[in-house]
Amino acid sequence: MSLWNLVSHMPPEEFSSLSTEFPRSLRCLLAEWLENQPWEFINGSDAFCTSMASRMLSDMLDKLRSAAGSDGQQCQILQQISNIESTFCRDPLRLVAVVRAVLEGEKAAVLKRDHHLPLSFHRRQEELKFSLGLQRLQHRVREIQALQEEGPGRDGAVQSPVAPRELPTLILEAVKELEAAKQQVLKRIQIWKRQQQLAGNGAIFEENLAPLQKRCENLVEVYFQLQQQVMAASTELGPELLPRLLERFNEVLSSLVKSSFLVEKQPPQVLKTQTKFQASVRFLLGPRLLKALPKPYVVRADMVTEKQARELELSNYSNTLSESTGEILHNTVALETNPTSGNCCANFKNVLLKKIKRCERKGSESVTEEKCAVLFSTNVTLTPSNISIHLQVLSLPIVVIVHGNQDNNAKATVLWDNAFSDIDRVPFVVAERVPWDKMCDTLNLKFMAEVQTTKGLLKEHYFFLAQKIFNDHSASPEDFQSRHVSWAQFNKEILPGRGFTFWQWFDGVLDLTKRCLKSYWSDRLIMGFISKQYVCKLLSMQPDGTFLLRFSDSEIGGVTIAYVMRGKDGSSQVENIQPFSAKDLSIRSLGDRIRDLGQLRNLYPNIPKDQAFGSHYNKEQTGKDGRGYVSTAIKMTVESERDQHPPNTMGAPPEAPQAQMFSLPMLQHELHPENLPPLLGPMCSPTPFCPQPMPGGYPPVESSIMTVPDRLTPPFHSPSQMLSPPSLSHCQDPAFRTPGPFMPNQFLPGEVPQLLPAGPSADPQDVDMPELPPFPLMEDASLQSPPRWMSPSMDQPSASELEHLLEVSPLPPFAPLQQHSVYPNSSLSSWGLGDARWDDSIRPGHA
Repeated sequence: MSLWNLVSHMPPEEFSSLSTEFPRSLRCLLAEWLENQPWEFINGSDAFCTSMASRMLSDMLDKLRSAAGSDGQQCQILQQISNIESTFCRDPLRLVAVVRAVLEGEKAAVLKRDHHLPLSFHRRQEELKFSLGLQRLQHRVREIQALQEEGPGRDGAVQSPVAPRELPTLILEAVKELEAAKQQVLKRIQIWKRQQQLAGNGAIFEENLAPLQKRCENLVEVYFQLQQQVMAASTELGPELLPRLLERFNEVLSSLVKSSFLVEKQPPQVLKTQTKFQASVRFLLGPRLLKALPKPYVVRADMVTEKQARELELSNYSNTLSESTGEILHNTVALETNPTSGNCCANFKNVLLKKIKRCERKGSESVTEEKCAVLFSTNVTLTPSNISIHLQVLSLPIVVIVHGNQDNNAKATVLWDNAFSDIDRVPFVVAERVPWDKMCDTLNLKFMAEVQTTKGLLKEHYFFLAQKIFNDHSASPEDFQSRHVSWAQFNKEILPGRGFTFWQWFDGVLDLTKRCLKSYWSDRLIMGFISKQYVCKLLSMQPDGTFLLRFSDSEIGGVTIAYVMRGKDGSSQVENIQPFSAKDLSIRSLGDRIRDLGQLRNLYPNIPKDQAFGSHYNKEQTGKDGRGYVSTAIKMTVESERDQHPPNTMGAPPEAPQAQMFSLPMLQHELHPENLPPLLGPMCSPTPFCPQPMPGGYPPVESSIMTVPDRLTPPFHSPSQMLSPPSLSHCQDPAFRTPGPFMPNQFLPGEVPQLLPAGPSADPQDVDMPELPPFPLMEDASLQSPPRWMSPSMDQPSASELEHLLEVSPLPPFAPLQQHSVYPNSSLSSWGLGDARWDDSIRPGHA
């Protein structure tokens, strides 16, 4: 964005003092062209500055004349052209001063309003400064050349009109300007490296190295021209000045060459052993300086520790690596120049870190806090001087892991290092405490990059995150702005009352949003980072059915629905549904779950849910699919809703309540009589073999009972496994005459519950099972006849056979599972039109 794009939307009265010598209408016509000229860097009155000012005045007049030919206000523009010529033609440096004052006034106004200038503006200014410095250096070389050709003391055509220059003085000034231009190039390379590191956290990064390579090549061209003039003037420079100048020349070339050896594509900053990775290095001055050899130059990759990296940095990369800290396979690649693109690169495509040798860690430092790097090195020969030079460059810090469960903490180390390291630092030193506002910028940058959304975090989100990381719920948002957050608070200290750190929780939110909630977040349907207490405050005064979505505060990677409902006493209460994980949302999307819940009506504050989430609903499948099967669907209900409104099957009217039905257990042989009462007690009372109601504490069955066809229920014809006690009377209840359909919650301890077409059963609640009295053995004449559930042809066993059959260990008592969640339980039910069969033991989401 240009400076004029910002200034044009500001009140013109703020710039009235700047329009006396340069009208605002003229500024509007020239717009971005004016900002692309080096007005601010022409500070002087020598021949070079004067010639640049004259050229810029001529270019401005040409720009205005072309605008007059295409603009309707031709007369007014021609008048302005005339005024400029009459005012600045004799003194073009005055025009430079006037335009510079206008631009500085505009920058001050924008900084006062926005507190910063666009990044593109700073980048353009830096390019203009370097380009002008390079032009000044070229002008100095031409002056030296002209002075040598015409001899000392003569007034050459390009010699300064102010005073004649001595050749040594002119050369010294040129070398000084060469060193200044070199520093600009090195600074620009450091900025590129820093931007590359910030890109690891999601920052925008201009990866194209072509402009930087062109800048290096142009400076090297001027370098060789100036060096040639210095060697030609060796006699005038003398034996003392010449060696010092040549030493400064060598230092300039060496710095440029070493700094232009870059890691263009970084290896992964979280690197797992036995995993292949890719990387590439680029030599910007390779196409210009590398001497052609029969064999190509080879670049080698080695792992180095933080200590080794620090030693290389302190030696200015003049020392060679003595020992690699890890074994890397396929770690040598040829350094080749592509004649088409003009790039000199070495591409590592199938590199594998086989193993890593850990070093001694500092204090309480964990494995995932240990940083290392990949060192790329090669030896090259430069032309035309045939100088051999050793090139080395370090990658960004890398955390090596050996197991996937270390990935989360390793990413925290990398995030902190990328965000808060300095440009010129000792490897890999980083601050232990940073301002909270910088941490907010880092979290926002990471969130937007991972989720791939343009909707970042808001001030309310930062306030909640500050409360969480500082464990302070009494401070105001302004109080947090002056605080500093430590690395320990970020990813070493466990959050109070939780089992995870702040980063582990935040990274779980990142992963969930990236995988399942990107579109919801981008549409601002998720409030997200908000506490449960603040949710109650927001929803308590809202009508029933108002809801919002927030990330779970107590679980990693969960999103929950908070909604208002009317309690039994008529007061409103806020409920939070059990959080959904990424696995839950992969089974049924968040939009479809919201559609399933009838008690959800309006998204906070008052947006109808179908209007807010309608675009996120999936089309329901009806009828038969392409293979002729009847479609089924998964629906979500909330436990409290099922208790108040039992769902119907397939939209049918509610059925009349049916009698409780039980299956007789399959009794094994070798049962002792004393073990029989605990087994038959749950289904028989002290009265002769009559069914009892189910113990309290279990929720009602979600679906109506569906009878299994007779062909699926074979009669009992297994004499070896059937118990036929002669002392037991026949039960007259119809439910026990024939083996009935299997009930979902009717099974022996240790059996796997099976769900038949009637739909999934409700989960048992946490209640104590009543202790039932023992089953008394009764003598009755009616028991002498075979029970109805025995085959007529089956003989009754004798008393000795019965004792032999009753020898078996007692079965373990049934103990219901304990539930610890404070959320209302949500479950998925299958309501289909065909014979769908589900297994509760493997059903997703089944507790």
